[in-house]
Amino acid sequence: MSDTGKLKVAAQSEREIVMTRRFNAPRRMLFDAWTKTELLKRWLGVFGGNTLEVCEIDLRVGGKYRFVWRLADGSEMGMGGTYLEIVPRERMVWTEMFDVPWYPGESLITVTLTEQDGRTTATTTVLYVSQQARDGVLRTNMERGVGLSYDKLAEILETT
Repeated sequence: MSDTGKLKVAAQSEREIVMTRRFNAPRRMLFDAWTKTELLKRWLGVFGGNTLEVCEIDLRVGGKYRFVWRLADGSEMGMGGTYLEIVPRERMVWTEMFDVPWYPGESLITVTLTEQDGRTTATTTVLYVSQQARDGVLRTNMERGVGLSYDKLAEILETT
């Protein structure tokens, strides 16, 4: 595997987390990986025996998405939201709410894809309802889970 970097996670402002990773692939491939069900099911949260069983996307402003994972222990974790902004191959903004919330409120996710010399930096900003919610997420294993997902994505991009 020859990805170009590992996940970087940082608190930003009182309510945000920013996650950045550079991939050895053009941004059109990253955009597809975030928006095509057949690709998402191969990398998003798919590690340690987890599978993405439900992956529904209505990719348009105002469109909804729904994801349900079957976790290694047999339980399910579901979430969904609404797409608020889509600039193909550049930027997406959506809401995120878990069926069984593990942090309070709905979050706002912004993914920006910046390409340079055939490599793409994916910057994901998550805005939470409060600093307490953000800090609670930072104390979980979220960073590990996102890192494992992005490692899987890097492998897929290398073989596509």
